Amino acid sequence: MTLHSDALLERMMTCHPKVIDLTLDRVWRLLAALDHPERALPPVIHIAGTNGKGSTQAMIRAGLEATGARVHAYTSPHLARFHERIRLAGTLIAEDALASVLDDCLRANGDTPITYFEITTCAALLAFARTPADYTLLEVGLGGRLDATNVVDRPALCIITPVSIDHQQYLGETLAEIAGEKAGILKREVPCVVGPQEDAALDVIEACAARLGAPLAVYGQHWHVAEEHGRMIFQDETGLLDLPLPNLPGPHQIMNAGAALAALRLLGHGAGTDAAVTGAQWPARMQRLRTGPLLDAAPQAELWLDGGHNPAAGIAIAATLDRLPRRDTHLICGMLNTKDVGGFMRPLAGHATRLHAVSIPGEAATLSAAQTADAACHAGIVATEAADVAAALGAIMAENPQARVLICGSLYLAGVILRENG
Repeated sequence: MTLHSDALLERMMTCHPKVIDLTLDRVWRLLAALDHPERALPPVIHIAGTNGKGSTQAMIRAGLEATGARVHAYTSPHLARFHERIRLAGTLIAEDALASVLDDCLRANGDTPITYFEITTCAALLAFARTPADYTLLEVGLGGRLDATNVVDRPALCIITPVSIDHQQYLGETLAEIAGEKAGILKREVPCVVGPQEDAALDVIEACAARLGAPLAVYGQHWHVAEEHGRMIFQDETGLLDLPLPNLPGPHQIMNAGAALAALRLLGHGAGTDAAVTGAQWPARMQRLRTGPLLDAAPQAELWLDGGHNPAAGIAIAATLDRLPRRDTHLICGMLNTKDVGGFMRPLAGHATRLHAVSIPGEAATLSAAQTADAACHAGIVATEAADVAAALGAIMAENPQARVLICGSLYLAGVILRENG
């Protein structure tokens, strides 16, 4: 009988009553039943943080692959299809390979409760262990200390991108508490690159590193990056680099690129990786949409897509819009009810002519369009409801066919757009 990943993934959704239940006990049990694939991985680069994990990972991968290295990569959530989460030696996992490792994990797990993220992470580790490569990039799903990816005893390198307030119900109410969870990926004597942090977060990370004897390469201390005259300038103890700006737009991507460059240098890769880092691509991070049905419906418009969904993402999007030429800007926004909606929207209030609120198709935790519109009004943005993205876009085009339109608020909404818009 031919196995299909969709059916196997659907079964995995029923293995635990909760979507999120942070502990490593179930992961360790299943990994032991699978003969510990986490012990057979190529050198691991483990990435935690609130924002910028995926972009930083993509930039590191681009730099490593420019040296000829074969790179495994694990990321979440996916946008259009699950296969995006697992990249084997540079290529998205094939359907037969995915179905095989998913089936192996289901068989090994039996009827024991395990969350969807835990069992699919074990499947990714199993796929990585079975496929030769030079590096493994693991992106933390949530937090760090109790995340299912935090099972490698001695990674080659850790990275902590900027930490901000998000997922308080799981990670703690304060920045210091959340930073403590992120710093839980640090390992004894394993170096760690630290991106820009508020003092409260950096203090916790530095204290944790000191206890473990983990050397830190901290932004503003050991490496520096900034935009100067339309170029990206990076400097560390090995010298100065004058590079093109990252392909991914926004000042926050300059910081992510800096962290990637610092990581590559700690891994011993210098010349030849720099241009690849700035040329990296990563979908739904201020992605300009240039083809597809949405563009057919709005041929004169400027369409963008971003999956950011927390206050730090709102600040980053606002800073990116600041850099773009002034243009009538409309937001099409859908968000989950677990997010700080007002915190995300307030930084955007000075940039948006109007917000068109939608619900996210197929997501039980979506805010209704009415709830999102109400939150926008409280954040100081003129808002209206729309039946869906197409209806919102139609209303915008009727008002201004040449508007800038940013679809935003959720990676899940971004995934819907990428699937439906090709």
